Amino acid sequence: MDGQGNALTRARDAYAEGDRPTAAAHFGMVPAEQLTADDHAAYFYTVWWVGHSEDALRLGAAAFDALRADSQPDEAAKVAFYLALLHLSRGDEPQTYGWAGRAGRVLEGVPENPGHGYLLFLTEVQANLWVGEPAAAVDAARRVQDLGRRFHDPDLVSAGLYGEGHALIRLGQVVDGLALFDEAMVGVLDGQVASLAAGALYCYTIGACDEVADVGRMSRWTELAERWLASQTAAFWYDGICRVYRAHLQLLRGEWDEAERGARRVAVEFEGNQVSYSAEAWYVVGEVRRLRGDPSAAAAYDEARARGRDPQPGRALLQLQHGDAAGAATSIRSALAAAGTDPLRRAPLCAAAVAIAIAAGQLEDAAEAESELTETAATYSTSGLKAMATTARGAVLLAQDRAADALHVLRDAYQRWVDLGAQHNAAGINLRLADAYRALGDEMSTAAEMAQAEETYERLGVQRPGPETSHGLTRRECEVLALVADGHSNRQIGEELSISDRTVARHLTNIFQKIGLTNRTEAARYAADHGIATYR
Repeated sequence: MDGQGNALTRARDAYAEGDRPTAAAHFGMVPAEQLTADDHAAYFYTVWWVGHSEDALRLGAAAFDALRADSQPDEAAKVAFYLALLHLSRGDEPQTYGWAGRAGRVLEGVPENPGHGYLLFLTEVQANLWVGEPAAAVDAARRVQDLGRRFHDPDLVSAGLYGEGHALIRLGQVVDGLALFDEAMVGVLDGQVASLAAGALYCYTIGACDEVADVGRMSRWTELAERWLASQTAAFWYDGICRVYRAHLQLLRGEWDEAERGARRVAVEFEGNQVSYSAEAWYVVGEVRRLRGDPSAAAAYDEARARGRDPQPGRALLQLQHGDAAGAATSIRSALAAAGTDPLRRAPLCAAAVAIAIAAGQLEDAAEAESELTETAATYSTSGLKAMATTARGAVLLAQDRAADALHVLRDAYQRWVDLGAQHNAAGINLRLADAYRALGDEMSTAAEMAQAEETYERLGVQRPGPETSHGLTRRECEVLALVADGHSNRQIGEELSISDRTVARHLTNIFQKIGLTNRTEAARYAADHGIATYR
């Protein structure tokens, strides 16, 4: 056997054994004219798997032509399907539609086969999800499953289950939809689904969980995906939005170096061909920097905005962090108006609106945002939404001077964030718990919660969040202290700042405890000595 024949044999053997790097290397030693149609397809799948996207595009086109010439329309359509997905992941919609069209033409007049299922998934399941027609997507996804079962193609069955699940979620049938995700992934975990389809399903499922803030499932499937990838013989990497999903999760977990590094890579790589990916990546960068107190957060949000991504709620939370509670409240109201009626799009805005409105002393607005968020969490019932809604409820109760009622709710919120691995969110709950215990006169528990929060912030490498001044007081507390120094009563302060008398009293209690004062005379003297009397 000559050298090229030996290389081809080794390539085929390595491909059959799943040794993709070896298969790719040896296929590359063989002249194209010596490859069969099946060899061309194997070479394409192998090169894509090892991450050589540009070569995969060229080899996929050659494989499609070879399979069509070899009268294998079903396999040609399958190659066209994966080429369409590859172009889609790179943000090239014209090429995506072009390859979908080629798949359709090669199947014209051909008896129904698995290729029709792949085309159906792309043109009727995914397409209907993209244009907001989930009911049509459900019907198409069930037809994909039927084709997969009739032709014993587990890839199609799992793809159809995923598609039906995603469509049901869009229709508000969240529990049923998420259950179908889990069923779809059983085939992946059992090794029944081919590697390329498995990778795509991991990415799609994680993205759909991100969409509905099902952080628990998102974390689990990401963990399983990474474990699965580690077991493969090549380092596989899906492009684009799948990497942004991973950055979202890393951001939540406090893995901020990894989140920013991955997001910046996506922002650069997709600047020219998929601006929406780049925009979302820049938003993640802004979030990391905001949480760290990095002054360049604003610039990252500006990059996101320039690419079409409204940088909210991060931008409003950054305003609050800088002490501009009133400006932040205006910004978040505008963001909610711009978001329309989609409850999932509004949910993170409502969560931010609660914190901002409380800081601004606008308790009615806070209660309204909390009510909407609670309703959304009840409808979708996902781990992330429940954690956000419980946090918002506890914060509103605390702001209403109902510390005893708030304690139980905040304890629930804290456990939810801990279970999700969200360290920064959990630390924020520690601070609210400290406020609740302080209001109830429990100094030991107050100190314990404060210590826990500070330990977490130190571990994450950030300072305690919030619009604090050099005196350790929030901006609102400085405003209250300034008015006390001017001789205003609690009622007058409440009227001036549009907050209740009880809220004024709570602020004064916090001020006295923070700076070691016992009465209003001492507070007025402290304000004068530290220049706070002119803070407004």
